[in-house]
Amino acid sequence: MSVIRGRLRIRARWIGVAFILLWSLVPIYWTINTSLQTEAQAGSKPAHYVPPTPTLKHYITLLGSDGTVPDQIRRSTINILVECGAATIVTVVLSTLAAYAFARMRFRGRNLLFYSVLATMAFPAYTTLIPLYRIMSDFGLVNTYTGIVLVYVSGFLPLATWIMHNYLVSLPTAIEEAGQVDGAGRMQILWHVLLPLALPGIISTAIITFLFSWTQFLFPLVLSTDLSTQPLTVVVQSLQGQHVVPTTLLSAAGVIAIVVPAVIGLTLNRYIVNGLLTGSVK
Repeated sequence: MSVIRGRLRIRARWIGVAFILLWSLVPIYWTINTSLQTEAQAGSKPAHYVPPTPTLKHYITLLGSDGTVPDQIRRSTINILVECGAATIVTVVLSTLAAYAFARMRFRGRNLLFYSVLATMAFPAYTTLIPLYRIMSDFGLVNTYTGIVLVYVSGFLPLATWIMHNYLVSLPTAIEEAGQVDGAGRMQILWHVLLPLALPGIISTAIITFLFSWTQFLFPLVLSTDLSTQPLTVVVQSLQGQHVVPTTLLSAAGVIAIVVPAVIGLTLNRYIVNGLLTGSVK
């Protein structure tokens, strides 16, 4: 009986894994499949599960042709790269300095302050949407790169600090003591000794921050109301209401929006997993 139960559990696990894969990958495949067809092929019945005559003309249209929709896609792609890149750089710098202070420096209220920072991760991000909009509006930061980047940094900094803190805590203090004996200051030790050793943690933090920034939708939707700062994720959704856009062209825009995080996730997966596991254990 135990052997039969073991086999049933294994089969149930494989069925569960197959269901999750189908649930996750089929929509992506169908989007790619539609983007490679002509509008007539995409609208035909029965549907084509494989493109009869694959074509890249929709991608060429979006990336190289003139027109309202291609201009929006190109501009929003630049916007999302600038916003995600800037948010990642600022978050990594601030989280590294904060993590070093929490991990190595001794000061009154250190533990209380550290766990207060971590406690902010328990609050749903969207509860701060209205207050953040009011603050950004008062400072004239709505529809600006600076406003969106600051919101991203404020949301991702606690998690990034947690990840970097665990990396720095795991490093032996003997190497710092040796540097102090040689007359190096704190910043010299951090720059020349700790940062090279904590490079995997820095890479993990940067990747996770960039991916989280790329997937944001509601915050940039509220904080950017025109194309000057709207990221690709917002523009792709808005195309459905502003223009009569062919489903094939819209699918191509969706593929462009997911290709960057997909490539990062597939090629740098070990850093992402390492960073999440390090941040999840003490």
